[in-house]
Amino acid sequence: MLRGYYNAAQGMIVKQRQLDAIGNNIANINTSGYRKDEIVTNTFLDELILVNQRRETSGHLLQTYADISKTNLEQSNFTYTDSRFDVAIFGDMYFNIRANNGTVYQTRNGQWELDGEGYLILGKSGRVQGRNGDIFLGTDEFEINNDGVIFVDGVETDRLLLTYIPPDADVDKVGNNLMLYNGNEQLPDGEWFDVIQGAWEHSNVDGNKEVTQMMEAHRLYQANSQILKQLDQINTKAQDIAQVNG
Repeated sequence: MLRGYYNAAQGMIVKQRQLDAIGNNIANINTSGYRKDEIVTNTFLDELILVNQRRETSGHLLQTYADISKTNLEQSNFTYTDSRFDVAIFGDMYFNIRANNGTVYQTRNGQWELDGEGYLILGKSGRVQGRNGDIFLGTDEFEINNDGVIFVDGVETDRLLLTYIPPDADVDKVGNNLMLYNGNEQLPDGEWFDVIQGAWEHSNVDGNKEVTQMMEAHRLYQANSQILKQLDQINTKAQDIAQVNG
């Protein structure tokens, strides 16, 4: 009986975490550069005692539990615009943003603007970083080539500071479109990238897929919930019978 309680409750926990992740993904489907979260499940074998004609035999029961939440770094599609402040990257490179607390984060969100001092910023997240630190432009007339070199009035002023993050890397998400990566930041041999000015990258959330997964997770959550209720009813009846016989 206790094993049944555990299995049903564990199933509800797994599906609840999946529903939370899917709900957050759908909420950020229009967030530039957003990377979706996925719940990674794991399994372990639990010993099961079987009784056959009063002889105990051992067996195993496969248990599933929610292990970690992993960020999917798959590249998404671009929307092309006429704005110089929209910048995208083709490849596994990421922009760097220095927040007000001094921490430098990585992002694929390239919808930038100028602050009151003429620095290139990502909204309230912080200032875009170049090889020389905070990128100062002082004007909206600038160009960025495919290598990330920044030109103002035809003169090279800086180069975007870019970080390489492998597609299968583990990152720590901060907010909706920033992340921290502590691995090797250098571009490996054979890898290449293109910086594209006049384009921004969508989130990598597939709305249809997320809704389908949400419906499936919700049905399984309800099924486990119903099993838990039935086990509780059986347990209550068993206690009543025991009291009568006692």
